[in-house]
Amino acid sequence: MRAPIGSFENADPAVDRLGLLTPPVAKAVSEGWGDVPADRILHVDTDPAIADTAAFVEHHGVELLDSSANCVVVAGKRGGDVTLAACVVLSRTRVDVNGAVRKHLGARKASFASMDTAVGETGMEYGGITPIGLPGEWPLLLDPAVVDQEWVLIGSGSRRGKLIVPGKALASLPNAVLVEGLGVEV
Repeated sequence: MRAPIGSFENADPAVDRLGLLTPPVAKAVSEGWGDVPADRILHVDTDPAIADTAAFVEHHGVELLDSSANCVVVAGKRGGDVTLAACVVLSRTRVDVNGAVRKHLGARKASFASMDTAVGETGMEYGGITPIGLPGEWPLLLDPAVVDQEWVLIGSGSRRGKLIVPGKALASLPNAVLVEGLGVEV
């Protein structure tokens, strides 16, 4: 199947590659969400050594930077309460943790979650965390620019692979909310 973005010749429906996905991502892909047809979520098998966005874009072409998005786990703290959330922004931007995230979560302090927390709570590999298959109670903060993309290249839950999904499909994930100003140009 020809991928809608990039020049990937090995893109196939993710439902045909559930064995390459981490359990929470495989479950979410197989169950689907919203009105997203399962065959509209594609998996691209890639080398784990180039999973980080900069290496991936360097290897596959800088034009992918405009359609690539990163998902990061953040922790908002207020008193003794900690709220974990995921944030998705275009790869050419950074997450406004101390502004947009802190404000949206009603937190006194917000920071990136530790690697152990992010991996342990998501069941995904660090460097491959994706908004698909996150814990159901987590807020999922999306920069509107991500949703505006026709297609978005995101992590697959593991460092071996990427998912290509319609940008609008991310807005229909559980607890997804658009947050203006979430992604700040670097």
